[in-house]
Amino acid sequence: MSRLDGWLGLVRSLVVYRRPGRQRALRRFYSELVRPGSLVFDVGAHLGDRTAAFAGLGARVIALEPQPNVARWLRRLVGRRPEVVVLEEAVGARAGTASLAVSSMNPTVSTLSGRWRADMPERNEGFREVRWDDEVEVPVTTLDLLIARYGLPDFCKLDIEGYEAEALAGLSRAVPAISVEFVRGGLDVARACVQRLDEIGAYRFNAVAGEERVFRFDGWRTAEEMLAWLDNGADDLAFGDLYARTESPS
Repeated sequence: MSRLDGWLGLVRSLVVYRRPGRQRALRRFYSELVRPGSLVFDVGAHLGDRTAAFAGLGARVIALEPQPNVARWLRRLVGRRPEVVVLEEAVGARAGTASLAVSSMNPTVSTLSGRWRADMPERNEGFREVRWDDEVEVPVTTLDLLIARYGLPDFCKLDIEGYEAEALAGLSRAVPAISVEFVRGGLDVARACVQRLDEIGAYRFNAVAGEERVFRFDGWRTAEEMLAWLDNGADDLAFGDLYARTESPS
C-alpha cells in the first residue's frame, strides 16, 4: 500500500461522508431510533459521520473502527467529544485477533471476510476494480463483550463489509434496534443476519435503499417476509441497510 493511495482513499471518504447537509439528514432519520440518553454501538464507524449524528441526538456512542489510519482520523473528527468512545477494534463471533484486508483507495470496503473479498468482484461489478493491497492484524471483540462492558445499546449499527453475520454470532441477546448493511451479490450475508436475529429476538424488519433516508416499506415485516424479499433479489438494489426492531423494545 502506498502512502499516496492511503491519503487519496481518506480524502475520498471525507468528501463523501462529511459533505454539507449530511449531518442534518442523518439526525432527522435516526431520531426515530436514537434519543437523548440512548446508548449506541457504531460498528464500522469509519470517519464517524453516523457517530456524529448519534452524538448530535444526545446519545452516548461506542464507535469501533479497526483500520489504524482511519481510526486516527475518527479520533480527530469525533473522538474528542465526551459522549464518544473510540475503540480501534473489529467485532466478530469471538474475541481474539484477525487479519483485516485493507483497500487503501477504497477504505470503506476493507474487510475481515475472506469469502466476501473473493466473491464480490465476481458478483458485483462495483467491486471489480477494488484492490485489497494490504493486510493488518487487528484485535477482535464481540457484541456480548461490549454489552458486558458498556451496557445494552438501544441501537447498534453494523457496517463491516460482509462480516455482519459473524458479528451477530457473537450476540446472545436481543438489542432493541439494529441495522446491518446489505450489498448486491452478498445477499446471503443479509439472509444469515435476518435468520440470526430471528433466533434471538422477536424482531420486525425494514430496509433503506442506498444512502436514502426513508424506510422502503410502510409497515415493518416479519423475518419470513424479509427473507422472501432478499430471496427475490431485494428489488435489485445496489446496496442499503436492513433495520430490525423488537416488537416490544426492552
